[in-house]
Amino acid sequence: MKYLSAACIVALLSLTACSGGTESNSDSAEKTTLTVFAAASLTQVFADVAEAFTRTEPDVDVRFSFAGSSDLVAQISEGAPADVIATADESTMDTLAGDELLTGQPEIFASNTLTLAVPTGNPENIETSQDIAGTDLVVCAPQVPCGAATQKWAHLNDVSLDPVSEENSVTDVLGKVSAGQADAGIVYVTDLARANGDVDQVELDGTETVINKYPAATVDASQSKDEADAFVTFLQSEEAARLLADAGFSTPR
Repeated sequence: MKYLSAACIVALLSLTACSGGTESNSDSAEKTTLTVFAAASLTQVFADVAEAFTRTEPDVDVRFSFAGSSDLVAQISEGAPADVIATADESTMDTLAGDELLTGQPEIFASNTLTLAVPTGNPENIETSQDIAGTDLVVCAPQVPCGAATQKWAHLNDVSLDPVSEENSVTDVLGKVSAGQADAGIVYVTDLARANGDVDQVELDGTETVINKYPAATVDASQSKDEADAFVTFLQSEEAARLLADAGFSTPR
């Protein structure tokens, strides 16, 4: 009886060990981490887009790096690890395509236009683009998509710009205006939508002639191309279009 009891105990321990090993393997299964480099103007809406995307792709964990588009392109060109890039204009994306750093053709998923942000109450009483002259104006640097659009808009509408500061991202422009460090700042209409009343808007004439289209693409060096392609495709979906439209973007849909 003692011999049989010992044998049973050994058998039970073996079964327990096998069972424990199976649970451990299951628990250790990791999600695929997808790193998305995205233009600063996408910061808020992409959080919602990622949440919706992961409902369709539960085994993918989306992580973002937000900055000015030109900075993101420079980082990828220098070998920074990224799976997807979404920029605020096509010409910036063309730099990566020209260097053969992308897989496939970039896909346009949204567009944006410019407007003027002023501190709450509009203390300088700016009502038109001509009223910008002589104010402490902040704009994006020319190499940044919002800056290139600003330069083009000013040229087409005969507006003289004399900014006191040129920022590397549109969020920095908005931040200076909302903090009262500038009299006005040229930003995207979507920035006003997410400003939560911290700034007021002054519409600028002629901005409809300068439209920034937002493309996204899979980075060629990505180790998760299937998941990256899925994210780029999702940006074309009806659900993503709804979220982008709610944030003030125009979409191909």
